[in-house]
Amino acid sequence: MRSQLLNTTSYVFKCINSPWQCRSTRIAAHLHRNLSNASPTEKPYYVTTPIFYVNADPHVGHLYTIVLTDVLKRFHALKGRKAILCTGTDEHGMKIQRAAEKAKQDVRAFCNENFSAFNRLATLANVQYDHFIRTSEPDHKFAVQHFWLMLKERGYVYESKHEGWYSVSDETFYPPSAVHLILDPATGRKLMASQETGKEVEWTSETNYHFRMSTLRDRLLEFYADNPQFVEPSSRMQNVVSQVTSGLSDLSISRPVGRLSWGIPVPDDPSQTIYVWLDALINYLTKANYPFQVPGQEHAAGWPADVHVIGKDIVRFHCIYWPAFLLALDLPLPKQILTHAHWTLGHEKMSKSTGNVVNPFYALERFGSDTMRYYLVHSGGIQDDSDYDNQYIIERYKHLQGNLGNLVTRVVRGKGWNVRRAVEFGRTDDSPAGQGHVEALSQLQSAVEHCMAKLHPGAAMKQVLAVVQQTNQYMQKASPWDLSARTDEHGVPKGIIPLRVDQHVQKVDSIIYLCAESIRICGILLQPVMPQRMKHLLDLMGVDGGRRMFKDAVVGADREYGVPKVDIGKGREGVVFPPLDSDL
Repeated sequence: MRSQLLNTTSYVFKCINSPWQCRSTRIAAHLHRNLSNASPTEKPYYVTTPIFYVNADPHVGHLYTIVLTDVLKRFHALKGRKAILCTGTDEHGMKIQRAAEKAKQDVRAFCNENFSAFNRLATLANVQYDHFIRTSEPDHKFAVQHFWLMLKERGYVYESKHEGWYSVSDETFYPPSAVHLILDPATGRKLMASQETGKEVEWTSETNYHFRMSTLRDRLLEFYADNPQFVEPSSRMQNVVSQVTSGLSDLSISRPVGRLSWGIPVPDDPSQTIYVWLDALINYLTKANYPFQVPGQEHAAGWPADVHVIGKDIVRFHCIYWPAFLLALDLPLPKQILTHAHWTLGHEKMSKSTGNVVNPFYALERFGSDTMRYYLVHSGGIQDDSDYDNQYIIERYKHLQGNLGNLVTRVVRGKGWNVRRAVEFGRTDDSPAGQGHVEALSQLQSAVEHCMAKLHPGAAMKQVLAVVQQTNQYMQKASPWDLSARTDEHGVPKGIIPLRVDQHVQKVDSIIYLCAESIRICGILLQPVMPQRMKHLLDLMGVDGGRRMFKDAVVGADREYGVPKVDIGKGREGVVFPPLDSDL
């Protein structure tokens, strides 16, 4: 065993010091790419999605997860920090092996064909991922086998007979207390199923390797106590602590090759295949250059992860198993895990067997990426499940049109004033209403940052939209069109007016400047959610591309905008939120 570890260590240093001696120059290039631009003093922001099984097509839950993750990544990039997003596909395990057999395909060919749907989904959703990992890739296999050898070297792996109920769908064993007999409504067949997920289980008896997870109970509880916000929301953190407090059993971490041949072999026992969840979880390390970290730049590729974004159905694997594996090797643990709720359809759980599912590709094609991103972030649940409905999407979009879209049109296309002149004037309305709105704008940046720190992008977006609505109300009450009716857009008087022309011009300019600042600031802060639409909005306002960062989202930060960079046009042209092609 020790000789294997020494050989592994020697191999790692060969790869670092002499890339030509590696089994693949791709690994050396990958290592250099991730480290070459990294600052040794600041760790990049590293956020991940779970990796998705390729046995079935993507659904709207996958889309929700990757959009939430992308919003977090874009927000930190907006703040000027290097940010890394990792997503990908889980291509090993019993369910993949059986799905390929059912499709009458070679399992590798099956994976090569099916992973592309998840890659395409991320692309269509305008997700700025930096890594798309496939667990069937050679560099991931090396990372997993190295991790296994380190666990074994530290005495955490032992061989034993294992009996229990195994769920192929969930890829996990359940104790007898966690399964029950049910009647499958689709087939009328009686079967044993997991009480937690409802998935079928089968009795299994085999000899395999186990991980001494029971020995890590106290260390896990200590970590949870020191990091009470490790899992969000807090209710799931409490559930995790409760599960660990009640006791942990050792975990089966391999399957006999006779049962599972499609996976990563145990490095010193080819008769066993590494448990798919151990394999899968290590993907987050693989793309952080594990085990190739260079001394002094261990964090250059992002580890430890700042946030893992996952669905609530895989909390146990990410919030108990994964920290336990990392603690066993004294590796840094991820800082937080955001666990979101699920989507229902017609207030019923989505299920392929009943046809009660949402095809995310159809939704993206029909509504566009920004509309779907906005809807999912706005209405998706973190604590509680949300119900999906096309009519809800249309309603939310029309609300955007009537508020933010209408505000931009009013300001940019308004007659009797000039946005650039108002920006050059650069003073806000000094009326009580105007100063109240300035105060709201001054607090918006910190309010958004607070919500994002709590991992609630939807709440952050609603803070911005509340200011948009307030701006509309302010503009309606201030009625600059009534004042501007007395002068043209250049300030030339129209007939006899009771006040001096410059007083009217300054009053109009102060109102328009405050409204324009509201649009500019809100547009900047909404970029992580609706990147394409907000680019168009900021182009309409004439905001320079280098002045669209988080630090610019304060009143008075930019005095150079006001001349549109695109044709404001008429009708659909120059509109931030054009009408949908269909309201059905």
